[in-house]
Amino acid sequence: MTQRAAVAVRRQDRNEGLRLGLAAGGLIVALGLWAGSAGIVRAQEAPAPAVPGGETITASALSLLGTPKYAPDFPHLDYVNPDAPKGGEIAEWTVGAFDNYNPYSLEGRAAALSSVPHETMMEGTADTIGELYCLLCESLEYPASKDWVIFTLREGITFSDGTPMTAEDVAFSYDQLATKGLSSFREVIAQMIAGVEVLDARRVKYTFQPEAPRRDILAAAGGLPVFSRAQFERDGIDLSKASTVPLIGSGPYVFDSAKNGRTVIWRRNPDYWGRDLPINRGRANFDTIRIEYFGDYNAAFEGFKAGVYTFRSEPSAQLWATAYDFPALSKGQVVKQVLPDDTKVLAQVFAINLRREKFRDVRVREALDLMLNFEWMNKTLFFGLNERVTSFWQKTDMMAEGLPTPEELAVLEPLRADLPDSVFTEPAVLPPVSGERQLDRGNMRKAAALLDAAGWVTGDDGMRRNAKGETLRVELLNDNQALDNRYNAYVENLRAVGIDAVHTRVDDAEYENRRRRHDFDLLTTHFRTDDIPGAELQQYFGSATTGDVFNASGLANPAVDKLIAQIERADTREELVPRVKALDRVLRAERFAIFQWQRPSYLVGFWDQYEHPETLPPYALGEMDFWWYNAEKGEKLKAAGAF
Repeated sequence: MTQRAAVAVRRQDRNEGLRLGLAAGGLIVALGLWAGSAGIVRAQEAPAPAVPGGETITASALSLLGTPKYAPDFPHLDYVNPDAPKGGEIAEWTVGAFDNYNPYSLEGRAAALSSVPHETMMEGTADTIGELYCLLCESLEYPASKDWVIFTLREGITFSDGTPMTAEDVAFSYDQLATKGLSSFREVIAQMIAGVEVLDARRVKYTFQPEAPRRDILAAAGGLPVFSRAQFERDGIDLSKASTVPLIGSGPYVFDSAKNGRTVIWRRNPDYWGRDLPINRGRANFDTIRIEYFGDYNAAFEGFKAGVYTFRSEPSAQLWATAYDFPALSKGQVVKQVLPDDTKVLAQVFAINLRREKFRDVRVREALDLMLNFEWMNKTLFFGLNERVTSFWQKTDMMAEGLPTPEELAVLEPLRADLPDSVFTEPAVLPPVSGERQLDRGNMRKAAALLDAAGWVTGDDGMRRNAKGETLRVELLNDNQALDNRYNAYVENLRAVGIDAVHTRVDDAEYENRRRRHDFDLLTTHFRTDDIPGAELQQYFGSATTGDVFNASGLANPAVDKLIAQIERADTREELVPRVKALDRVLRAERFAIFQWQRPSYLVGFWDQYEHPETLPPYALGEMDFWWYNAEKGEKLKAAGAF
């Protein structure tokens, strides 16, 4: 699944809308997410002669296999209401605060949705995997070798300030991302793109590195956001720095207003150049999108009950099970719904910081995993609403299961020197299963044996120490009080086996600073592998990115690097699937991530003034994308004094 500006977010237990995902974390992985989403590309249209000495392919869409779902003359996406009314406001929530409007920098905290104004040459849909369709571009042209691609901009594209977008803006945006984007992004993009050339006002040419894998190369170029060069020069914007000036773009929403780092409002642009495009019909329906910030999750829930904001995707199983009994719900003014979610499971984990010597021994990491009792947590804390995450590609056919298949072994055998024997001889690693009591004695004995073997011996005080007399101290870093009960339960289990475990609560700003400096033992994060993985794998698992924020654990394994390279070069699904299974198997054997839990469905509450298509698409909830406001219901709520 793709998003308009391909923004990675850090928001607990939340799947964002297709185009308008909250950028609360302010971290761009444009190349990774877009390249991975596009997968193996094939043209929608037949080759046509274009340049002397050869033929080129001209297309308006790219797809994984065969032809794209949507023909060139499609009237609208299947899952939208093309006649959805425009108007009203949708208001959502997040925690913390913001201090700037640049979501492409690690400095500061960018306001939620700061990437919304920026469009890309191509974008995906919520009902397909591995497909991209022209948005800013009218067409793309490239040779069969994919050594280069020419994008032709549509006529009449304007930024929100009314100035025209030209190929100069496209080339300028690439240069900004390539020189001032995140270090892991710069590393990957340099491997793929050799240069960008402006051919004329509407045409821009990307030339690719000769040795770069060709599978994702077109999508990588087509997925980069486009900025206004004039605004950057006028306002002195540096993409690597925090900006107190909102960045303008060509998208359907523009900055409206903000207040005290606690409220930000984005307004639909009535002069949006692309409002009549088939890919946009029935989308961007709200006049305004408002995001309210709260100090903690409990305050946010109280705000929802009071009508401070109007749509809530519920992250707390406890609140869902016990607190949705307030007057507005009883009166029918608030709707509580469970909606289907067919997206690939997000790999939510406790990341173990491998940069620290005490975690280098895999036996220590396995012991930490054994002491997390999900079964007890799910029954006691989650009211049975969650499922265990078990794989980086869960809910796909690329999840490793059982012993390696012959196809996987063919991939793994040349890498044997850098892999543990267990990868070849044992079933794919799964999280341990625990009993109904919080402390599972069987798993505790296994963990104790592993720690003893690793040289962490229990002393007279019950604490484990190494040969230097150092205790095995493990700090769980947390910035969210809603997670306190599960962190505390885990700490109690760790201490029971002699680990000097502590739960450290910090504010949002300190959490971000420590995360970026890699100053932690364990913290909750997400590894956002795609349905069709590609270059994003380097950012999360590559040896060259251990200093970057996305490679949270600091994993560096030459076998993993080689598997990633093979995945990037897979030209058919028959090649891709066993390579991804092999990588999944290896990553899980490394035990650098303790899998947590996931919600199998969307749990949403909203004030009864919104509507959505009867059948939602499989890969997005899309409330800020293709839902709409019912004015009659909204007026009824106002008349009743609901707000």
